[in-house]
Amino acid sequence: METMTPATKVWSRETGVTEKRDVWTSIKRGFRGRCPRCGQGKLFRAFLKVDNNCSVCGLDFTPHRADDLPAYLVIVIVGHIVVPTALIIETDYSPPVWLQLSIYLPLTLILSLALLQPVKGAVVGMQWALKMHGFDDNPPEGIPPV
Repeated sequence: METMTPATKVWSRETGVTEKRDVWTSIKRGFRGRCPRCGQGKLFRAFLKVDNNCSVCGLDFTPHRADDLPAYLVIVIVGHIVVPTALIIETDYSPPVWLQLSIYLPLTLILSLALLQPVKGAVVGMQWALKMHGFDDNPPEGIPPV
C-alpha cells in the first residue's frame, strides 16, 4: 500500500500577512455596539440579535458564538456591584427588609439589562480579534463550520 503525504505549506511573507486585529480596540468597539473591524457599522439588529454582516465594511458576523458567556459575565459584574453595596448599607444603616428588596431587586434587574448588550458586543469583538469561531481568514481544513 502506498501512503500519500499531505502537501506541505510553505510560509512566505505574502502568506503570513494578515489583517492586524487589536484586541482592546475591537472589544471597545463591540462594547459600544459597533463593528469590531471598522467601528462604524452596527453590530446588533435587535436587543441581543447580532446582525448578519456590517453595513459599512461587510464583515460577516454569522460565525460568532457568544453563547452564555455574556450572561455569566453580567452576573459577575452586577454581583460585584450589588452585593458589596447591600452589605455596606446593611451593616451601616440596617434598613427594613422591604426597603432593601425594593431597592436591590430593581437595581439588579436594571443593571443586568443595561449591561447585557454591551458585554455581548465585547465578547463578539474579542472573538473577532482573536480569530475565534470562524472569524479566521484561513480556517484549518477538515473542520466543518458550526
